[in-house]
This record gives sequence, C-alpha cells and structure tokens, in this order.
Amino acid sequence: MSGGWEAGLLLSGIVLLGSCVQWLTGMGFALVAVPALVLLLGPAHGVALANCAAGAICVVGLAGGLREVRLRAMVPLCAAAACTVPLGTWLARRLPEPVLLASMGALVTVAVLLVMRGARVPALRGGGGAVAAGAVGGFMNSSAGVGGPPISLYAVNAGWTVREFVPNALFYGVVVNAFSIAANGLPQLGAPVWGLVVAGMVLGGSIGRWLAGRVPEKQARLLVLLLALVGGLTTLGKGLGELLR
Repeated sequence: MSGGWEAGLLLSGIVLLGSCVQWLTGMGFALVAVPALVLLLGPAHGVALANCAAGAICVVGLAGGLREVRLRAMVPLCAAAACTVPLGTWLARRLPEPVLLASMGALVTVAVLLVMRGARVPALRGGGGAVAAGAVGGFMNSSAGVGGPPISLYAVNAGWTVREFVPNALFYGVVVNAFSIAANGLPQLGAPVWGLVVAGMVLGGSIGRWLAGRVPEKQARLLVLLLALVGGLTTLGKGLGELLR
C-alpha cells in the first residue's frame, strides 16, 4: 500500500466505521467497509483486509456467546462454505480488475436489496437451504469479502430470531473468514498501517457499543444498509466506467 500516513489514516477510518456499525447493529462491517477498501487498496488486498478484520470482530463478538451456537445447524453451512471459498478466490484472481470491481459492486448492491426486503426463498429452507446459503456465502466472502447476506436470508427463511441469529452468524463469520484468509492470504500492509487498522477496529468497537443503547436498532440498521448500498453502487459505477473507457 502506498500513499503514506494519509492513506493509512483513511484506511483506519474505513475500518473504524465498519467496526462501529458492526457493534451497533450486529451486522454490516463487510457491507459498509468492503466497497471503500476495494477502491482504496484494490480488489485483492481490499478483500483480504476485510476477511482479516471481519474475522477478528467475529472472534471477539463470539467470546461470550459460544454456548448459544447451534453446532448441528452450522455444520452444513460451514462445510459448504469450505468447498466454495477456493472457487471464489480462483475466480477473483483471474478476472480483470474492472470486471472484478463491477462484480463486487453488483454483489453488494443485490445483497443489500435482498436483506432490506427480507426476501422469502423456499429453496433456503431445511438442510438443502443451509448448504445453498453456506456455499454462496463462502464464494462471496472469498471473492468479494461479503459473505453475510446469504446467511441472513437463510436465517429469515428458517425463522430464527435475532437472538438466535447473532451467535450463529458470528460463528459462521469466524469459520468462513478463516477459510478465506487461508485462500487469499494477508494484505501487504506495513506495520504502522496494521497498527492504525487495529486502532480503528478498537475505537470503532468502543463507539459502536456506546451508541448501541442510544440509537434505535431499526434506524441504525437502515443507515447501515443505505451506506452499504451507496458503496456498492459506487464500486459498480467505477468498474463499469473503467470497462467503458
């Protein structure tokens, strides 16, 4: 990564915002942060950093709720993700950057719209639905850094409450991001930049937890999704613009 301290501070700010909304609403780090990270670092390093940061946030968030994880329900989700993560990495490495940017922007935009609608999909029910959601989530996480929406849609169609969803989504996030980091590797950042990233995560988490009891959840989630939608459309526009040159 080039650009000195200015770029490092901008990167830290992106991670801070993503961490804040994650702790505030229980979702949204990747949706909010990935488009900006991809535009700043490029698709490969942006996705790799999103995998690292999201995985770390999930580990911390899961620490107090591991007993609430439905391990039997998570096995097909995680096993399917393990099979498709390498495919997502393989495809992302072979697509030209403008195509990859447009694809990532489109994936984020469609994912946000589906989550906003709370789409009911009969195919996402039962064991087959778990396999389908896990497979799509693994592919999207390693290729575009956004693996959560398929799991959200699966939870909606499985009738999970928010209390049931959160620890299981965090568990899935730990597993799928570990697979994605193994496939994508670590982003090439200097030690000072890593320090800024960690500081952004810690500060963002602290702000998010402080705001959690003060901002209505419905309004906060809507704000997160709108930010993610703007980011997805911006990334899509940049990719299409480069393709049309």
